[in-house]
Amino acid sequence: MADRPSRVDRLNTPGRGWQKMSLPKVSVDSDSFGRLAEWVARVMGTARFLLWMTVFVIVWITLNVVGLFGAKWDPYPFILLNLAFSTQASYAAPLILLAQNRQDARDRISLEEDRRAAAQSRADMEFLAREIASLRMNVGELATRDYIRATLRNELRDLLAELSRMDADEHDDAMRRDLPDPR
Repeated sequence: MADRPSRVDRLNTPGRGWQKMSLPKVSVDSDSFGRLAEWVARVMGTARFLLWMTVFVIVWITLNVVGLFGAKWDPYPFILLNLAFSTQASYAAPLILLAQNRQDARDRISLEEDRRAAAQSRADMEFLAREIASLRMNVGELATRDYIRATLRNELRDLLAELSRMDADEHDDAMRRDLPDPR
């Protein structure tokens, strides 16, 4: 009996009693539960839900004030209706928060992907801008088509002038050969 702690020791030490009494473990698929929470948030956030809830409240109050067949199951101040609304709110609020958290997580992932894509686009644009600047500098060093044409025309004129001069010189030489020597 020395192995068991005394009652006072058990009460003074937190968590020891709970080790033996464990609650049953419930396994819930978080994704399915999350989809349920999103569905609840989507349904409760519509005008149709508010309209049907209003109709339900009006019918509830009317039946309990008038008393259908003498039955008034929730007389004024409608405690049962208030309890139903409190229960609905106590379940709806965490479900709506869960749906918002899931949406925030999706938005965060989407934002990270958008930032990554924007950074890649920015890097691509900077690379292309550098390439275009490099090409412009290299094109500035290259001869343009008009410059080459003008240079070729000038060279052709020079060659034609030289050929004309050579033809004229040859013609003069031939003429000198054909003339008798005055000596």
